[in-house]
Amino acid sequence: MSDSPRRWRAVVEYDGTDFSGWQRQEGQRTVQLVIEDAIRQVVGESVFVRAAGRTDAGVHADGQVVSFDLVQPMPAHGLLRGVNSILPPDAALVEVTEAAPDFDARFSARGKVYRYTVWNHFVRSPRRARTAWHVRQVLDMDAMRAAAALLVGEHDFRAFRASDCDRRTTRRLVRGLEVDRQGAIVTFDVEATAFLKNMVRILVGTLVDVGRGRLDPGTVTRMLETGDRTIGGMTAPAAGLTLLRVLY
Repeated sequence: MSDSPRRWRAVVEYDGTDFSGWQRQEGQRTVQLVIEDAIRQVVGESVFVRAAGRTDAGVHADGQVVSFDLVQPMPAHGLLRGVNSILPPDAALVEVTEAAPDFDARFSARGKVYRYTVWNHFVRSPRRARTAWHVRQVLDMDAMRAAAALLVGEHDFRAFRASDCDRRTTRRLVRGLEVDRQGAIVTFDVEATAFLKNMVRILVGTLVDVGRGRLDPGTVTRMLETGDRTIGGMTAPAAGLTLLRVLY
């Protein structure tokens, strides 16, 4: 066994429906818990797995990135296969590679891309119940796109965060916010340098209320100017949110 640990980087996919979020919590089933336990069983050493971002309960990931250190030498393909053989069906390592010693999944990240999915149809979709928000009313795509364009750029997003968000600064740079429709599926792809707690879900909840005609597009400008959360839309359900990828 080597004395010096090696840094590893992994891409993780998970269905967040039955997890209490990413972060390990006493007595709760979390993504961090099952991954750390699976690695320990394979390698025989305890490990701390740091994620690029802590997703909330019910939120999914296609491209969550994590980093961790291991002393025990092991080939990447062996680690990938071994951990995946132990992980539950709703979580998997998609890719495992050795990383530079100074790589940190969270602090090396330069941005993230989230996708929020809405099933916009009068009839609910049982197959999409775990991964999309069912909105029955017809949505005005032009109005939502007009409102979304106002959110792109660097702004103070304090009106778009959860009440218990503990981030010291609320200024964030949103590089892009694309609103698209394919049949009954409406997607909101948001790229930013960093996000506040529930930021994407509040953005989407507000944009959907614009699409339903409950709010006018200028509401987002007033939220940015005043920081008033109460004039915005609801916090969209967690089920529709997926961390697509992390940018480095």
